[in-house]
Amino acid sequence: MSDFTVNMNEYLPLRDLVFNTLRQAILKGELKPGERLMEIQLAEKLGVSRTPIREAIRKLELEGLVLMIPRRGAEVAKISHQALQDVLEVRGALEELATDLACQRITEEELRSLRAAEDHFKKVVESGTEMQIAEADEAYHDIIYKATGNKRLIQMINNLREQMYRYRLEYIKDEAQRGTLISEHEKILEAIRIRDIIRAKALMKEHIDNQELTVSRNLDATEHDSRSSGKRRGR
Repeated sequence: MSDFTVNMNEYLPLRDLVFNTLRQAILKGELKPGERLMEIQLAEKLGVSRTPIREAIRKLELEGLVLMIPRRGAEVAKISHQALQDVLEVRGALEELATDLACQRITEEELRSLRAAEDHFKKVVESGTEMQIAEADEAYHDIIYKATGNKRLIQMINNLREQMYRYRLEYIKDEAQRGTLISEHEKILEAIRIRDIIRAKALMKEHIDNQELTVSRNLDATEHDSRSSGKRRGR
């Protein structure tokens, strides 16, 4: 099992610390897709009882990061084409609606915040970790969501946040796409600034579609490498 530990934070309950630790381990790939999550082993490794481990696994299952397999137990969910498509179809529809509303309602202060978020994103792309880039990308989109002023929409997007984060991270791992991300952010920002709803929505759709295409292509490559490796071992 990979080397990860609970990062003790006095402001969080133990169950939240355990959940965050396991979630980060999955997102970073320290717990691999298909790897079994054994309650006893995880409890011993993290120095906690099995109860917070069990609670964390249940929450991770709700997020789509863990699967419960009959007669086998919990394991880290593989990233499938269907799951990718399901999440990004919903995200795409919500993002287009958010972009439409943001074009109509965004304030000058929020526009300045969006520009600052994009400038920060560019800096992080140059020198940050994959996790930091994903978080900076998330912060950029959060300002667009906030600008809608629609609490129900923001709530729905937040319910998808954790599942989207995994695909966002997979996309950002592809270094060749980072320049494209910066360019897409810039164009979306400009379209929102001039309140061109049709162009802004089209750009946002392209932004999400590109993410799906890239992650899907990377999944195909990973599956091909896995099959090739299996054939070599079988010889």
